Amino acid sequence: SSGINAELPLRPGDAPLRYQLRDVSIFKKDGKPAGFGFCSIEGRAAIEPLDDGNPNSKDKFTFKCHRTPISQGDYHKPQDIYAVNGIKFHPIYGTLATVGSDGKFSFWDKDSRTKLKGSEPLNNTITCCDFNFTGSYFAYASSYDWSKGHEYYNPQQKNYIFIRQIKDELKPRKK
Repeated sequence: SSGINAELPLRPGDAPLRYQLRDVSIFKKDGKPAGFGFCSIEGRAAIEPLDDGNPNSKDKFTFKCHRTPISQGDYHKPQDIYAVNGIKFHPIYGTLATVGSDGKFSFWDKDSRTKLKGSEPLNNTITCCDFNFTGSYFAYASSYDWSKGHEYYNPQQKNYIFIRQIKDELKPRKK
């Protein structure tokens, strides 16, 4: 025995997201891990409770994000779908942030399934994000993520790290 304790998959079988996963993050309820969120290159994120044996639970869902909006009457036009590169939960409120290849971050309320805030796009993709332990700061990095291939890589384009002070924009909406 090598002494390595190999972990088994949490939920073997069909994952709700079919394409490459980019990030996973755990959320808490009453100070204990309650579930996790993950995101993929298909412009989707998923939320799953940890201890819910019910595969049809209302607490388990996927949602579309980091896509170009569809204008009224333009339903026949193709939609640009961007990779969701990061997902992180606010340590106090349990709301979450996603970041993507569209160069935007978005704040979400998973319990009411609503978007709280979306950012204006940067000139580059947002590759990762996190909150500090009190949730008063949100950090994210802008850098080329290779989602468009090597042809679009520009070595002159600088990488940036942004730190944003959080006030009430991540508080859950009243039900």
